[in-house]
Amino acid sequence: MTPPNEAHHGSPLGAQGVHDILMITYKRAAETRMALTRLLETCDESMRVWIWHNGEHAETLRVSREFESHPRVHRFHHSTENTRLREPTNWIFTEAEGEFVSKVDDDCLVPDGWSQTLRAAHADEPRFGILGCWRFMPEDFDPDLASKKIEQHAGHSLLRNHWVEGSGYVMKRRCVEECGPLREGESFPSYCIRVARRGWINGWYYPFLWQEHMDDPRAPHTSIKNDEDLERNLPLSAIQRGVRTVADWEAQLKNSAYTVQAAPLNLAYYGKWRRRFRRVLIRMGLASKGAAA
Repeated sequence: MTPPNEAHHGSPLGAQGVHDILMITYKRAAETRMALTRLLETCDESMRVWIWHNGEHAETLRVSREFESHPRVHRFHHSTENTRLREPTNWIFTEAEGEFVSKVDDDCLVPDGWSQTLRAAHADEPRFGILGCWRFMPEDFDPDLASKKIEQHAGHSLLRNHWVEGSGYVMKRRCVEECGPLREGESFPSYCIRVARRGWINGWYYPFLWQEHMDDPRAPHTSIKNDEDLERNLPLSAIQRGVRTVADWEAQLKNSAYTVQAAPLNLAYYGKWRRRFRRVLIRMGLASKGAAA
């Protein structure tokens, strides 16, 4: 039975090879239109998009509903309240039946072939758990730093890291079956580390599959050109970091790129230094001050 405020359509597909993808929309109509349009452009017949709209922002809700009848849109849910990230993420984690599960943010433009490339890598390497698209700018990449973490597995290269950001990743459903949904107060990077502790290999496919992060002032499609723009469109991650100027925001993004490239691969670090790791995630805007790492 379809719950209130939810549409469910499309022919059922077997789980093998199917890729279920979540997009959460909120109150950014222009970015939502671009992000959803781009995501659907990349979809083949094995990909199913789940849309969860948070809140009552009329323009963004209207834009999201415009895509409801698209043949690749599998489920649509409208929550009248802003439930943030955990509830909609667990919606797809617990209800999707595809072999792979993802989330793409409403401020990100995924590249051609992103899903197909990452699913092919998953098929070739059974130990791959969560593989991500890279959203930092080219100038943020430090080859000398990152080269120590670039590994080869089954003919595929990746910048290995125990956690990736929560947009543009492809995760095997088996990871959810082993680790369950997101826990109360748990950030997605912390969830990735739980997955890594089970022996799964996580990281960013390399050479990178670049997803444009429209909240980066340096991105081609950004609406953040000056401090006034930033104040009007303050990203959640910027709010969490106390950012108020474009210069501060760019510096934070560059620091985030450095942090993921320098992050240790010794899983003991994330146990012994759990509180320190949570502070790092808060600075990167990947966890809230009330979240548990």
